[in-house]
This record gives sequence, C-alpha cells and structure tokens, in this order.
Amino acid sequence: MNSRLRALTTSFANSIGKQLDYCIKDTETEWNAAFDFSKDTTFLTNCLKETKGDVQQRICTAAEMRFYFESLLEGDEGEKNYVRPNLNCNLSSWIDGCEPGWACKAGDDQKIDLQNAKDIPYRALKCQSCCPGFFCPHGLTCMIPCPLGAYCPRSDLNVSTGICDPYNYQPPPGNPNHTCGAADIWADVVTTDDIFCPPGFYCPSTIQKLPCSSGFYCRKGSTSQTRCYKKSSCPPNSATQDITIFGALLVVASCLVLLIIYNFSGQILTNREKKQAKSREAAARHARETAQARERWKSAKDVAKKAGVGLQSSLSRTFSRNKKAGQAQPGPSKVGDATGGKKSNLTDMMRSLEDNPDNPEGFNVEVGDKALKKPTGKQMHTRSQIFKYAYGQIEKEKAMQQENHNMTFSGVISMAKDHDVSSRPAIEVAFKDLTLTLKGSKKKLLWSVSGKLSPGRVAAVMGPSGAGKTTFLSAIAGKATGCETSGLVLINGKIEPIRGYKKIIGFVPQDDIVHGNLTVEENLWFNARCRLSADMSKADKVLVVERVIESLGLQAIRDSLVGTVEQRGISGGQRKRVNVGLEMVMEPSVLILDEPTSGLDSASSLLLLRALRREALEGVNISMVVHQPSYTLYRMFDDLILLAKGGMTVYHGPVKKVEEYFAGLGIVVPERVNPPDYYIDILEGIVKPNLNPGVSVKDLPIRWMVHNGYDVPRDMLQSSSDSESSSRSIDRTSSQGDAGPSFVSILWGNVKDILGQKKDEYDYNKTSEDLSKRNTPGILRQYRYFLGRCGKQRLREARIQGVDYLILCLAGICLGTLAKVSDETFGALGYTYTVIAVSLLCKIGALRSFTLDKINYWRERASGMSSLAYFLSKDTIDHFNTIVKPIVYLSMFYFFNNPRSSIWENYVVLLALVYCVTGIGYTFAIFFQPGSAQLWSALLPVVLTLIATQQKDTILADLCYTKWALEAFVIANAQNYSGVWLITRCGSLVRSGYNIEHEILCIVVLIANGIVFRCVAFFCMVTFQKH
Repeated sequence: MNSRLRALTTSFANSIGKQLDYCIKDTETEWNAAFDFSKDTTFLTNCLKETKGDVQQRICTAAEMRFYFESLLEGDEGEKNYVRPNLNCNLSSWIDGCEPGWACKAGDDQKIDLQNAKDIPYRALKCQSCCPGFFCPHGLTCMIPCPLGAYCPRSDLNVSTGICDPYNYQPPPGNPNHTCGAADIWADVVTTDDIFCPPGFYCPSTIQKLPCSSGFYCRKGSTSQTRCYKKSSCPPNSATQDITIFGALLVVASCLVLLIIYNFSGQILTNREKKQAKSREAAARHARETAQARERWKSAKDVAKKAGVGLQSSLSRTFSRNKKAGQAQPGPSKVGDATGGKKSNLTDMMRSLEDNPDNPEGFNVEVGDKALKKPTGKQMHTRSQIFKYAYGQIEKEKAMQQENHNMTFSGVISMAKDHDVSSRPAIEVAFKDLTLTLKGSKKKLLWSVSGKLSPGRVAAVMGPSGAGKTTFLSAIAGKATGCETSGLVLINGKIEPIRGYKKIIGFVPQDDIVHGNLTVEENLWFNARCRLSADMSKADKVLVVERVIESLGLQAIRDSLVGTVEQRGISGGQRKRVNVGLEMVMEPSVLILDEPTSGLDSASSLLLLRALRREALEGVNISMVVHQPSYTLYRMFDDLILLAKGGMTVYHGPVKKVEEYFAGLGIVVPERVNPPDYYIDILEGIVKPNLNPGVSVKDLPIRWMVHNGYDVPRDMLQSSSDSESSSRSIDRTSSQGDAGPSFVSILWGNVKDILGQKKDEYDYNKTSEDLSKRNTPGILRQYRYFLGRCGKQRLREARIQGVDYLILCLAGICLGTLAKVSDETFGALGYTYTVIAVSLLCKIGALRSFTLDKINYWRERASGMSSLAYFLSKDTIDHFNTIVKPIVYLSMFYFFNNPRSSIWENYVVLLALVYCVTGIGYTFAIFFQPGSAQLWSALLPVVLTLIATQQKDTILADLCYTKWALEAFVIANAQNYSGVWLITRCGSLVRSGYNIEHEILCIVVLIANGIVFRCVAFFCMVTFQKH
C-alpha cells in the first residue's frame, strides 16, 4: 500500500508540477519529502484493519488530489474550507462522505486507478470517518494522506462548543450517527494550522506526537528533534534554541576588536615609519661622517702639500749644490741618485694630488666617493643602501655648492662623474596674439597677448584683480576650458598641442590640494613614483624626493601628517610648500604656479623661491602668479609679465629693465616704494602718475605692443580713443546687456559656456599623442601604487571604519530582536528591514571613498595619472568592507533572529547586496555634491523597497535592486520549509510574486547591478567635473 501511495504522489506531482514550479524546485524530491512513509507505516496498517482492507477504494486518485489543490490555490480566502462542486458532492447529491473528516468507498466492481489524473471516480458507499493519518476535505468523498510534519489524529467532540477537537469543524446537525472524523483540510499555516505538528513537539509519523527532549528544540512542523548548540538554552518542549548568548558574546568580542582598531589603528604604519626613519637617520649620519672625513682629509692633504713643496725646494737647493760640487769633482754620486729618485717620487705624488685632489689612494683612508657609488643589483632594493646613496649625493652637492655658489645641488650633481642624471628636455613656450573668448557670452578673458617663456628663467605674472593672470597661465598649460582660443602657441618653435607634454608640465594650483591623511614624504613619494620615468631606478627616485625635501625645508615634518579639517596637521605655510613639492618631484620641464607665495611669510616665501631658482638653473621653464611680493623676492625673478584689466599686456620682459621702460613713459617709482605694487596701483586707478604728454593709463597695453613692434588690433585702437567705448569693447556682452538682451539669450550663452568647458575638459584629459617622450609607469604599476596609498589611508581611517561596524552591529541587534522570523512570511519583514538598513549604512560608507578625494583626483588626472588605476584601487580596498560588513551584521542579526536558513545562505545574499549598493554609492558620490549624495543614499532604499513590495510583477519592480535582494533572502529561508509547509511556501511565494527558481538569478542581478553602477560611476568620474 505504501508503494501505491508513492506511485500516487509521483503521478500527482507530475501532473501538477508545472503549475507549482514557482515554489517547488525539484518536484520529485519535494513530494517524496512530504509523502515518503517508508520509515513508519503504522497508520496504513491501522487503516487497513479499520476499513477491512478496502483502503484503495477510499484513497483519492491523482485526479481528485489535483482537483482539491486547484480549488485550494485558486479559491478566495473564505472558500478554502471546501472545494468546488464535483461528481460526488453537488447541489443534488450531498452524502455523509461530503462532510469534513468523512469519506466513502467506491463499488467493489469499480476498478480504482490511483494514478488516473483525469477522471474522478464515483464514491458513495459505506461512508465513515477518515482514518487517523489521513485528511478528508469538505466536499470530497475520499481520503488524502497527511504530509510528513503533520499530526492528524481522529478528533473528539467538544460537548461545550460542539467543535471536533483539535480541528475546527462541526458534525452535521440532526444526524446523531455522524460522529467526528479525522482532519479535514491541509492548507497554508495562515488559513489554518490544525494539522501542523505543534512547536515544542515532533511528529515522526502523522499519528504520533512526542515532546521535545532537553537539549533539543522542535520547530512547528518538525518530524525530528534538532540538537541545540553547546552552551545554548534548550529546556524540554523548546520551540527554538536560545542562541542570544552567542550574539552577546559576539557583541563583546566585536566591541573589543573595535576598541583595538580604534586605539591601535596607526601602530602598523607608525612602526614602519619608525624603522624607515632609523634607516634614514643612519644613512644621513653616515653621509655626514663621510663628508666630515673628506673635509679632514682635504685639510690634511693641504698641509702635506705645503710641507711637500717646502721639502721639494730644500731638496732642489741641496741638489744644486751637489751638482756644482760634482762639476768640480767629476764622478758618480750615489747621494744625488738617491735624492733624485726621492724627488721624482714626491713630484709624481704632488702631480697626482693636483690632478685628482679627491683621490684617497696611497693614504689608506677608506673614505670618499666609494661610499657614494650608486648601489647595484640586490643593493638597489635595500633601503639603507638607497638612503646612503641619496644622502651621500646631497652632502656632496652641499660641499660643492659651498665651493661655487653659482651652482645648485642639482647642477653640481649633474657634473659628478659617478652619477648619471637624465637631462630634462628644454621647452620654450612662445605665444603671439593669444586671445581667449568665452564661447557663449563672447566675453574676452585675454586680449592679444604676445611673448615667450624661456627655459632656465623664472617669470612672475602680476596685475590687478580681474586681469586674467590665472587664465593666462591656464592657457599656457592648455587648461583653459570653455573658451575660443585665437593666436599662436609655439612649443620650441613648433605648433604642437601643449597637452602632449602634460607628463613633464607641472601645474601648482592656488588651493593646497594635498592628501591630508598621508605624511609629507608619502605625498611626495607617491607623486614621484607615478610621474617620474619608469626606467629611473628607485635609488634615483629617492634622491629626487630627498633633494626636494631638503630644498623646501620639509626635513623636520617629513613624517608628519599633512592634516585635514578634522585632524590637525602641519601649518598652512608648510602645506603650501608640500603643494609645490608635489610638482617638483616629477622633475618637470615647465613649472607653472598659481599664487604659491600667498599665505606664506617672508622667510617661507624666500625659501620657496630659492628652491624654484635651483630648478630654473637645471633648465626648467618656471612662471608663477604672485601677489604683493617683497622687494627681495621681486629682485629674484628673471622676467615680469604685467597684465592690465581685460587680459592685456602692459609689460613682458626682464625685471632689470622694467623701471627703465616705465620711466620712458613718465612713470617713475618713488623712493622706498616696491615697484610692482606701484605699477599695480596705477593699473587699478588708485595712483594717478605724471605721465608723458599723450600717454594715458589705458594706452599702456598699446604702448607696449608698439614698443615691441606687435600688430595692434583695430578694436583695441578704437577702444583707446574713447574710454567708454573701451569698456564696451573689452566686455561686449556687458554693453549688449545695456541694450536689453533677453533672458533666454543670456541663459543660452551660459549653457554654451558650460558645455564648451566640459568638452574642453574631456579633450584635455583624454588620451592624446605623448610628445614628452617620458615613459611613466603603466596602468598595472600605477594600480599597485594607488592600492598601497589607498591602503594606508584606510588604515589611518580605521576609527571611522570601526564606527561603521559598530553601527552595523547595533542595527543587527535591533532588527534581529524586533523583527522575529515569522513562519507565515518566512521572515520577510525582518529581511525587508535588513535590506533598507544595510543599503543605507553601506551607501553612506561608500560615499567617503570618492567624495573627499574629488579635487585630488582632478589634479592627478590632469597630470597624466591613470583614472582606471585610481578607480580600481579604491574599489579593491572597498572589497574588504564588502566582505566584512555582512559578517559584522549577520553576527548580530542571525543569532538574535534565528531564521531557518543557514548563515552561509544569508551571507551570500548579503554579500551581493553590499556589492550592489557600494556601486550605487560610488555613483552618488561622484555625480552629486556631498549633501545631495547623502540624501539620495537615505531615500533610495526606502522608496525602492516600497515599489518592490507594492508594485509586484511589474517592470518597475524588476528594476529595483531591493526586490531581488528581498526575494533572495525569502527564497533562501523558504527552501528550508518542506513537508507540511509545502502549501504555505507556495501560497507565500505566489502572494509575494517570487519564484524559487530565481535564487541564482537574484544573486546574479545584484552583482550585475553593482558592476553596471561601477561602470556608470567611472564614466561620470572621467566625464564630469563639478568645480
């Protein structure tokens, strides 16, 4: 009989399996788990005895079972207690077997095929109550075996209520022979849980109910008892195991880990820096001792040389006397030969000293250039050897600088025979009639500027506010965006795009754009590694960095953090010097600085300018915007570019000749007045000078052009004749505004300006032909450098990460405690809160990856660094949070919520969810301003969750990542409900619009969303720049 029942359920599963494929993944396995009674067939034996062997005539066929389940799934909430009218039970025929808990048999001459899924047989004979272990639906005259996990005894009549306990139906009135039968319905647990094995008990068969033992727990619908974890609380009749103690222990452990991270986050980097500092100090001490020994040896050689000269003259006199005596008394003289040989040795020695005074040979003193040779082979990777080499070269530069003050550190070292320094390519930038006009509004920013910037010279760009000084330098560097450029810009006499040389052009912005969570040395070293030639050895790169640190006076703060708004770091003046040092370490051929001395005191400004002059002596073309320089600084410049308002040149030439030129126009600088300040006051209109007849302040740009033989534009000549027309010609947009331009035209002009600016920014940053011939590191090597830098930054931000983990722990505790798992919905409520909370917290954390570094990225990208390496390094470091944050949250939520799904199943879904929302956070961080990004991060998960739960089975819901995350959680939990829970699972999934086959699809969609949003974020990063 058991084999016939298995064949029956198999036939039924095959007939209805396609209709239930949304909730049953493997039909045969699921139905065997529900109707495999081979372990205990007692209820079948008892039923055979009770029915006297005609059980097969009473059991429902596959057609009747299908009819029942279709009525159950298609009926409304109030129609689930009975089935639709059929052959045996209808309005014209209603027998005792149609009542709940009763069944009838077919005729003996009627052949019953249990596997027949088409025809319902006629049953109306010998009606009686159902056998225990079976249920007889209201409206059918057959018996269906109760699934495993159910408890289906025969009911007893409750006299006081008239209900058949433990079920919820009444015997038909007026029929005293109709007693209470067995179970009447198998439906979802929301409709009725009459046949479900109660919590705290387990039912090995459908007619046996046993209490759960101590140390075990039994959930509702259990067929066996489950052993509790050690140390967990499981008294007898436990429905679930109390594992909150593990959650509490994890809370304590997490707090300890977070405290350790919070207090000792910087120890790893600090210890590494201390070891590096010791190695550096030892190398510096060795270099100083070597230099001191060399100086002492030179002093000793000078003394020996003087003594040798005296001995030589004494021997010469003696030799002369002996020679005379030999002439008087001819014959060989051994003394003369001996002294002659001694003289020869001394002479050779002195000549050797004069030819190579630094050569220590013959004196057995092992100091000198041997200690300064560049390390080779394995020594190139030894930090102490590299530092010895670098500091030895610097000490040698200092010594030679003292001998010749006209030479610099770099200049002298380039002359050293034992050191090969790659010469920087000289770049001369010439420009003729350079004019910049805004594309939309047609406003002129520069007007017919001509001149050149020569290598090896330091040029100062000065002028009143609004004269276009920064615009001029931006145009020279090729960074002037959103403008129409006319005129010529020649690079070494050739018409070439300046952005082709961006690898060897250093541009120091006005703002101090430096990574505040890195030390001074780390900032400089990163720029050197990414922007110097990949063929340059590490020792030479270290030498370059050490030389910059030495020249800018940053030695004392090299291991100090630059600092941020929240964390105190170095001073403003020191930060300004680090900002300049970032461009100096890449050994540029052209160095452009925008107000590098603003905010510096006179001593710091002097130190900075001296360092720049050393760079100029190496052939670097340096130009800088300067405001109110002191007279000492002013005299250190080679050239002066003086601009008037409207971007017109007033003077462009040597500093030594500027006073002579203006004196020819009648502008004489009074005594004790700084010349540049006086000239700027004149251009501002603050000072009214006594000019020569026929000369006005507004004529100064034209006077300069005529003085140099430049062609004067016609509109500039016209503007000179009338001051009012001058203002109209310089700012034609303003004059048209007086005529009443429409609002639409002004708006359209501004839009064109913005669009033109974006296009120019993209054209500048996109890959173009490299004319600099510098082979900088590729994407993979830059990715490694970015990865190391990002790792250091995250280690120093470990306290912030610890706070993120703490908030996740608290969220897990709260949601796990408040939103307990509901068997009716398979924990959908708790998982909904989980999706919202994890999305919000992880997006906020992802915002920090790019929001704080936007400006730094724009600067590094403009210098030629790889955007892809930068983005991938950030994302790679964030993978640590992607892996750890689900563990942190589940360590609290899982043990306080205790769902049926395993912690691994929950972790996989949560991992995909965190990966997805991290990509969305990247997009918000890059595309929006910080405030808007945080607002979107908070609102989006809530709105998408509402759409996903309310707009089921719609395209809009499918576009919400929260729908796929919630579906994955529910499916993972629902798969662990089998047997008697099968109808509950199907009912819950069909109400939610979920499909159990989508388990892998949900994970794939979440990961695909993460990848797509990362691509969108990268596109926005390389396309849009919000200033």
